[in-house]
Amino acid sequence: MLLSQGQYYILRPDYLFDSPVISVIIIIMTFIFGACIGSFLNVCIIRIPLGESLVKKSSHCMTCGEPIKWYDLIPILSWVILGGKCRGCKEKISGRYALVESLTGIIAVTALLRFGISAGFFINMIYFSLLVVIGFTDWDTQEMMIVELLAVGILAIPAFLFIPNSATLIERLIGIAVISVPFLIIALITKGIGMGDVILMACAGAFLGYKAVIASAFIGIITAAIAGIIIKFTTKISKMAFGPWLCVGLYFGAMFGTEMFNWYLMLLKPN
Repeated sequence: MLLSQGQYYILRPDYLFDSPVISVIIIIMTFIFGACIGSFLNVCIIRIPLGESLVKKSSHCMTCGEPIKWYDLIPILSWVILGGKCRGCKEKISGRYALVESLTGIIAVTALLRFGISAGFFINMIYFSLLVVIGFTDWDTQEMMIVELLAVGILAIPAFLFIPNSATLIERLIGIAVISVPFLIIALITKGIGMGDVILMACAGAFLGYKAVIASAFIGIITAAIAGIIIKFTTKISKMAFGPWLCVGLYFGAMFGTEMFNWYLMLLKPN
């Protein structure tokens, strides 16, 4: 059922489950849609840092270079059917390909449940896709591509224009500085934070607004601290990328950040 919200029409999650059969079909299709996006994101994660074209070169085995046939490019299933190995040289193919595809499929389903079938769903899916690429690229290289970071900020324009009841212009302007400026100060004084993290939070602040980006930073910092302890305890490695954990926070910030911020303010109010 379509509900009117101003001049926009959205399919609310409450009505998505009126018919169990249709609900299951929509969720499965959404997961497949997300997994297909994840397959492309894998290409971006590998090729963009290497400066390779995303379209001119066909998918190929990273070991033997043999082009991958179309029937071996089915998200998740192809990796499972092939046992995580190249059909040609039989060398192992990283399970992370299937992980990224599965993760993006799950993200798509959660975005559907949160935003319904709306402009918000599609705009946030672009945002979440950028976070996946930024996070995994930073994990691999400890670098962030400026084009990807700026793309997050540019998304603030369609978000402001087409997502009802999203952050106001003033909230977005405050969001640009509220986390990025403290991060910049820390980066200049201690070198403990990279400039990529600073730019990421500035661009995300423009997209989310100050409430959600503050919640995002809190979640990202807590997640990074927990992950850092686990990684150091299990691998003895003390240095890790901060960006992936900020991306985790920015995902939850887009999903629930404003509500979390408002809930926290209510706790601070005297009875």
